[in-house]
Amino acid sequence: MNDRPLSSIRVLDFGQYLAGPLVGMMLADMGAEVIRIDPPGGPRLKSPASDMLSRGKSVLELDLKSTDGVETALQLVRRADVVIDNFRPGVMERLGLGPKALSQANPAIVSLSMPGFASTDAELADIAAWEAVIAARTGQFTDMGLNRRLMGINPSFTPLGLASAYGATFGAMSVLFALRARGKNGGDHIEVPLASALLEGLVYNCEQIEDYPDRYKSPREVELERRAAEGLPMNLEFSELSEFLDPFYRTYPCADGRGFYVVACSIKGHPERAFQTLGLSELAEGLPDFDAYLDQKDWPAEWSTRNYPVGVSDRERVSTAMKEAFLTRPAHEWEELFGASKAPATAQRTSQEWLNDPHALASGLVLQVEDPVHGRMHQMGNVAWLANDAGASSKQAARPADLAALLTEAPRVAAVSDGAGHGWLDGLKVLDLTNVIAGPTIGSTLARYGADVTLVQPVDPSVDPWNAVVFGMHAHRGKQSVLLNLRSDEGEDALARLIAESDVITMNGTDAQRDALGLSPERLKSINPKLILVQLDAFGGPKSGPKSNHLGYDDLAQAATGVMVRFGGGMETPEEHAHFGTIDVLTGYCACVALGGALMQLERTGEGGIARASLAAAGNLIQAQFMYDFDGRAPFDEPSGRQALGWGPFYHCYEAADGWMFFAAPTEREKSLAAIPELADLAGLPESELHAALAKQFREHPIAFWSKAFASSSSAVVPLGSLHKTRDAALQFESRGAVDLSQATFRVIRHDQHPMGRWCDLVAPNAVRPERGRIEIPSHMPKYGAHTREILARVGLDEVAIDRMIETGAAATQWSDKYLPE
Repeated sequence: MNDRPLSSIRVLDFGQYLAGPLVGMMLADMGAEVIRIDPPGGPRLKSPASDMLSRGKSVLELDLKSTDGVETALQLVRRADVVIDNFRPGVMERLGLGPKALSQANPAIVSLSMPGFASTDAELADIAAWEAVIAARTGQFTDMGLNRRLMGINPSFTPLGLASAYGATFGAMSVLFALRARGKNGGDHIEVPLASALLEGLVYNCEQIEDYPDRYKSPREVELERRAAEGLPMNLEFSELSEFLDPFYRTYPCADGRGFYVVACSIKGHPERAFQTLGLSELAEGLPDFDAYLDQKDWPAEWSTRNYPVGVSDRERVSTAMKEAFLTRPAHEWEELFGASKAPATAQRTSQEWLNDPHALASGLVLQVEDPVHGRMHQMGNVAWLANDAGASSKQAARPADLAALLTEAPRVAAVSDGAGHGWLDGLKVLDLTNVIAGPTIGSTLARYGADVTLVQPVDPSVDPWNAVVFGMHAHRGKQSVLLNLRSDEGEDALARLIAESDVITMNGTDAQRDALGLSPERLKSINPKLILVQLDAFGGPKSGPKSNHLGYDDLAQAATGVMVRFGGGMETPEEHAHFGTIDVLTGYCACVALGGALMQLERTGEGGIARASLAAAGNLIQAQFMYDFDGRAPFDEPSGRQALGWGPFYHCYEAADGWMFFAAPTEREKSLAAIPELADLAGLPESELHAALAKQFREHPIAFWSKAFASSSSAVVPLGSLHKTRDAALQFESRGAVDLSQATFRVIRHDQHPMGRWCDLVAPNAVRPERGRIEIPSHMPKYGAHTREILARVGLDEVAIDRMIETGAAATQWSDKYLPE
């Protein structure tokens, strides 16, 4: 099909293992012609996952260590638009395919490199950056969630490829945005260090706010602080944790023994819908309900149903009633009932169950692909797609490339650059109608590339300040803010004026919610055929399925797609993945990839459309290396549960003489041991005995000794960092002037001139590092409504009309007196 969003784009995918091939798959899934270039012998990842990641691509083997192989590669570069690699810094240069060589061959080329750590980072650049090495050094395996900390379990290991998932979405979006800007910037070289992308993806786990108010702390956080203050051990049993879980944010056993996960807190009306669905409406009537944005000194009761968490005085009573109610029906019945009542919840599933789930298959979140080796494969679907792309759900297995035909084509015409280094999205007007984390992440990400973003929120907030303000400090950076009552004629008119001046609209919600806001595809096209709507939801896919209109949040996508069962170790002990916003942030990035595809389609056809992503699709993405199934597939036996510390003796957390470290030798294995005198005697041991022997030997020397011993090899030892230590070591202060975004792998900004009157630490936008495109640090999140008058004047309203709107409640200039209610 040559009419797909990216059908005019040719990509050379040199990537191996996960991150690079994922970028190639995302682009191929939107119609790009992607040529996978392998070394002799095929891809380095010998797994059915490689076959899935290669769908829609053509395959070519080249020996890049030979002169002929490199010359052939350069001939292909002259006929391509994009080059992808995810090698260690310097590898492509040594092959004769570095950024300068690529640009000389084709000045219009957009090249993407995804090393583990930044090429400019003198300390980390040369480390063999396997997925778990990146995770360990960044801090992903330490303090793995509130549950693990209360149980005294530290460190933990997870096999999820978070760094590759975040890095691949940054890579795909940046390639597409750079292609859009080629007319001004010419070609570009982009570096996306996977560790930088990982820290950005986990921003909410290392966000820090000065004098953080107690009202926003969860019951588990309060218990952690109490135990630390009183010198008590962290020794809770898993069964004891339920006492510290909020009734509207936890898993309940059902009549069939399956867990049912509810996330119905923080959003106005959600607790009431959960009660109604459970037949507990009378209990709901006796619970306090008041303005969530009041300072705590003005609260008429201990807590409000509009705030998270439930107060201590009612927590046990509410939990007990909900536990009893859930035991009256099996989980699948509750799922249908909660979905119909618009109360966010889902049954817990394993990854294999999700890959065979009726909704996943009907919606295209899971696809059936005929593979020549494995037969009919169930594979994860697109992570980004366009609603009008008929080919989004049609996949073909990889096929051989026709090199002779490729080389008969004329080289690409060079792009013209004015040399100014423009932002890729300069001048793009974005209207942001989103809330919580996933949706707002889109606009804040676009702002770093130069987009002008206007945020519209309701006069009467539906989201509590924990979600809207605390998380918004990162998710709503770089925006202006207006408050409108869209149920009033004046508010609806103001929204229509904003739509008319916009290029892109972002929203998070189902199709039914979209249409209720007046954002149906038909209406938007009638206003502006070039308008692009970027829409994300919980369970949407390229097609419709039974759960397409069910509401949901990050944790519910984890539960539905198998993440929680894997992380917890089984159906009886599901746990939310340790890091807050894991899927939320990723979904926002996926939506940016979809927008990139829509912008390319707009450039080619002159028509906009709907760019889509969903939490469930991002749930697939963080499990990408496991998300396939077929008759005869090997068991889903990857490491799981609370005691997991690695994946075999050569990919494992070990204690050294001075602390925890991660040892990775997944390819050299015994050879790596034989090269180290202190370990040479272990090289011949059977694998069943090797872990204990390595553990004993590693304790004999400090981490620095082992790191040096494995340096300059394809194996690595790194200390287990923590997200908080990584943050603190990377701090740069806003008040001290320019913040560097290009040298170190990690950068965090202390915003000590923040309008809320407190400082806050936020990860800097340094995961994407172009040579020509300009990256901006987005401005502080404004107080909600801070720009109401300015924005209404911009769309043509005079002062009298604006005053009248504010007087009648059609508009407002704030939700609360303080930026962050106390």
